[in-house]
Amino acid sequence: MATPTGTDSPDAPAQAAAATAGRGAASGTSGPRAARVALVGVHGFGTHHLRNLEHLQAAGAVELVAVADPQPPAAASVPASARVFPGLDELLSATTSLDLVIVATPIQTHAPLALAALRTDADLYLEKPPVASLADFNRLCDAAAASGRSMQIGFQSLGSHALQEIENLVAAGTLGTLQGISATGRWVRDRAYYKRSRWAGKRSINGVDVVDGVATNPLAHAVATALRIAGARTTADVASVETELYRANDIESDDTSVIRIRTASGVPITCALTICASESVEPYVTLQGSAGTAVFHYTEDRLTVTTASGTTEETYGREDLTENLLSHRNSGSPLISPLLDSGAFMLVLEAVRTAPLPALIGDAHVRWEGDGEAAHAVVIDIEAALERAGREHATFSELGLPWATSAPCAFSVPAS
Repeated sequence: MATPTGTDSPDAPAQAAAATAGRGAASGTSGPRAARVALVGVHGFGTHHLRNLEHLQAAGAVELVAVADPQPPAAASVPASARVFPGLDELLSATTSLDLVIVATPIQTHAPLALAALRTDADLYLEKPPVASLADFNRLCDAAAASGRSMQIGFQSLGSHALQEIENLVAAGTLGTLQGISATGRWVRDRAYYKRSRWAGKRSINGVDVVDGVATNPLAHAVATALRIAGARTTADVASVETELYRANDIESDDTSVIRIRTASGVPITCALTICASESVEPYVTLQGSAGTAVFHYTEDRLTVTTASGTTEETYGREDLTENLLSHRNSGSPLISPLLDSGAFMLVLEAVRTAPLPALIGDAHVRWEGDGEAAHAVVIDIEAALERAGREHATFSELGLPWATSAPCAFSVPAS
């Protein structure tokens, strides 16, 4: 286990506010006892979990009893009452009666750590992506079913209350006939981003899958949110996946890509994503209807709806996934992001994993901004390309972009 992952997440202030909401029952003296929690991975996105668990512990909902990470936690970042271990095996051998294990570690460690956690009596919160291959996903599903434990996957955007409003809009016909969905993400990642850990930007390490590409890690929430809006949750909900993968950086994985998905119900989803933009903007999912559009900025829980009658915009609340899992344990309320509902996303990850190596975008089409480790690649005019790809449901090569030398690669979706 090494430095945790989880770079594509809703902003911490919004999550903290959501995590604070609705804790009255948990803080009451007559509520359920505090859940005994262990956190695996305390750096990277693990720091978000530490902050969230601090809020939950103050409210009496949890007790953080142990953490595990080969890199010791920062001073005072972990409660003095929590024991610190170098790994999950050591933690489990010395810690009894756990109610919940949270895993926030590098992608390639998810499968073995999750399987180990499922051999205990604890429920499991596993950061996204669940695992690095469809085969590991199937093994994890079998293990979870055999254990009888509950399992939440850390796609935090799925806790947004805006998703219910979007479902209501579609059901009411406000947007007319739903013609397609697009996910657009343009972020900036510098050279230091790819040097922060040995797995960053890798497809595999020593034969072990990592799949740290733009659609599977930094902008994975864009893909997962678009799939959820389209009603594609399980592997049975996806009919086809096509990929077109590129890279401007000196890495193995893709940093600029189009993923085109067709759901079993026929809705097309096009995810046009890059971490080689000139500046970072909040990613968004667009619903394209015959009578209007809806644009959901999922990191901000902000929904803009445009129809013939005008434009409205509203910002919604969010349910914290850890609180949701605790509520599920205590009262049986539905999980927001259960393991099986990650099946559709895992087909996308598998399509990326098995696709040809990303094509290099030529120097003539890339400029570098900044100096030293802060320098970042910018694909020239990538913003317009992403917009066109999402609007026209086309790949970069189909748009005729001069650097797009690949062709869409079809992934063979396994029979359900």
